[in-house]
Amino acid sequence: MMRDARTALEFDRVRAALAERAATALGVERAQALEPYPTPAEAQAFQAAVAEALLVPYRLGGIRDLRPLLQRAREGRRLEGLELVEAAHTLSAAAELKRHLLEAETEHLAGLAARVGEHLLFRRRVAEALEEDGRVKDHATPKLRQIRRRMEPLRAQIQDRLYAVMDAHPEAVQERFITLRRDRYVIPIKAHLQHQVTGIVLDQSASGATVFLEPASVVPLNNELAKLRLEEEAEVQRVLFELTQALAADPEVDRTLEALAALDLVRAAASLAEDWRLVRPRWGEAGTYRLEGLFHPLIVNCVPNDLELDADRRLLLITGPNMGGKTVLLKSLGLAVLMAQSGLFVPARAAELPWVDALLVDIGDEQSLEHSLSTFAAHLVRLEAVLQHASPRALVLIDELGSGTDPMEGAALSQAVLEALLERGARGVITTHLTPLKAFAMEREGVLNASMAFDLERLEPTYRLVLGVPGRSYALAVARQLGFPEAVLKRAEALLGPEGRELELLLERIEAERRALEAELAQARAARAEAEALRAELEARLARIEAERQERLEAARAEADRLLKEVHERIRSLREQARKGESAKRDALRTVMQLRQKGRPEPKRPRLEGLKPGMTVEVPSYRKTGTVVRVDGEEAVVQIGVLKVSVPTAELRPRGEDAPRPKQAVVVKSGFEPELNVRGLTAVEAVEAVHDFISEALALKETPVRILHGKGTGALRRAIRDALKRDKRVASFHDAMPYEGGHGVTVVHLKV
Repeated sequence: MMRDARTALEFDRVRAALAERAATALGVERAQALEPYPTPAEAQAFQAAVAEALLVPYRLGGIRDLRPLLQRAREGRRLEGLELVEAAHTLSAAAELKRHLLEAETEHLAGLAARVGEHLLFRRRVAEALEEDGRVKDHATPKLRQIRRRMEPLRAQIQDRLYAVMDAHPEAVQERFITLRRDRYVIPIKAHLQHQVTGIVLDQSASGATVFLEPASVVPLNNELAKLRLEEEAEVQRVLFELTQALAADPEVDRTLEALAALDLVRAAASLAEDWRLVRPRWGEAGTYRLEGLFHPLIVNCVPNDLELDADRRLLLITGPNMGGKTVLLKSLGLAVLMAQSGLFVPARAAELPWVDALLVDIGDEQSLEHSLSTFAAHLVRLEAVLQHASPRALVLIDELGSGTDPMEGAALSQAVLEALLERGARGVITTHLTPLKAFAMEREGVLNASMAFDLERLEPTYRLVLGVPGRSYALAVARQLGFPEAVLKRAEALLGPEGRELELLLERIEAERRALEAELAQARAARAEAEALRAELEARLARIEAERQERLEAARAEADRLLKEVHERIRSLREQARKGESAKRDALRTVMQLRQKGRPEPKRPRLEGLKPGMTVEVPSYRKTGTVVRVDGEEAVVQIGVLKVSVPTAELRPRGEDAPRPKQAVVVKSGFEPELNVRGLTAVEAVEAVHDFISEALALKETPVRILHGKGTGALRRAIRDALKRDKRVASFHDAMPYEGGHGVTVVHLKV
């Protein structure tokens, strides 16, 4: 394709709109550099991925461009802790996106996602060594843990001595607090009383009224702490450097970033298709263009048009007045081809396009200042390039062919150019004002006249393409509408000559016939729409009748089933009565025996004596054995498994006694929710709540469960996770998915 085509068709504005919809720097860079694909297969594969992205939306939140970090790491420079955490987060988000797209069972998106690596080793090492804010954890290495353990009591000892000094010299102390100057602990002393405290002045306030003094008693301790700080810093730097080297050595990072850039570009293309209402093109035969509702995506409220080129209609010659929409239509077709071959959807309602090897464009009348060429000369230079590359697999777009020179010579040269394009088998759309070319198009096979419609009553263009009708300039008609002197108009018509007048009259008759045909077509369409509406109404009525018939049939079936059930029930009742007649004697005998036993006292059941906490008892109403927790008069609280229930003491039985079957089963419904929110609690309260929560979940065999602790400073999250590590009932735990809360939620799997 000619590079000038992208500039003339303003393809950069399309790329800019695509870049605005990218979520990452990687995607923005890809969008800004978008070029047509070298082969149809590559463009089709990208469009297929865009179609999948419209059906399976995804996001790239939390992903940053790691290339600057990688470059520094590979140059041997150490990354900061927060940079390493962000790199791990990006790779984690990429792995999560990969799982989402693979689970969605997409073909082309899954192919891109499969190129994303897991990076488990680097992610695990960062999680083990660094806090969320990038600080190196105490247990990152045994040496660091030992250093920091030595520092804590030393800090406490320094603070105790400093408070002792302040207690000993209260009148010299400006304020009772401890601070740091030059990484050494000091206290604020009034400048005029500093002689009362032996020590070293390390700083003073802006006013000079306060000095920050390091008492002599803490100098050795501060020295020892400073030495430990140096050891700590050296160990921290070593940990960060090792993590940096681990990132630099990961062989899959570059491939992951490439895949993320491609996925972001696909998502941006899908967003562009939605926002601009683009359509996926169908790839057809060479030289065949069929576009329904073609529009220019960068023009607001652009009037859509249908356009078609094929073997019988190789060149479309559009004539008519200026500002009628000819150039916009030309650019719309060129942009559609460029966008399609770049993998994007196209601005149309439906589109069938061929793959072109060359997009040959001559649009614009600017003079070539660089080569000192006039408008016409620059036009000729571009026409020469068009003729040089024209072929059956080329699309030619020429605006204002033959302009900028003598009309007669321009028409002759333009006709020769059109003949050359036909000989080379090229397809194209050409606009012109030259009248002789209209006659050429009417006579020459393979060329079709077209024009942009003009509303004479309103004196404004309609921007609708009219096929088969050459355009008119409407100069005399507009002048007559505007009240131009009739004598001048008649003289102008006389100067046109007989051929010119005949052509204008012919075009006027054609235009009138076209309007009449359009009116008839509109009436026919209205009648068809009315018939379609009537047909739809009749079909809906038939559907309602059928639904009512089915409803009545169902009602009849239900009534028949009911009657049949009634008959069966009556038969069963009669049989039951017959059985009762046979057993009447046995029932009478049983009644007599019951009356005899009625006066006899019922044997007493053994009662529990000395009921007290800790005793094991039978609870017949629950069919369970439990342990007495406490006794409150006639009621006792019994622990049955994880449940505590209140039971009358009279219902309790000694362990081992046969309990009567309860008349009604007791169902205890659980209102357990597998999610615990501890935000706002202290660490101690949260750990206690999590312990009870896990107990309840285990009793009900609920796993996994979620703990919402939020992100914040990370203190609550660390306390809960430390407790989970020690809890033998926990199988494993991990962060929730980014879209489910990420680092603010811990998912816990229990050993049920």
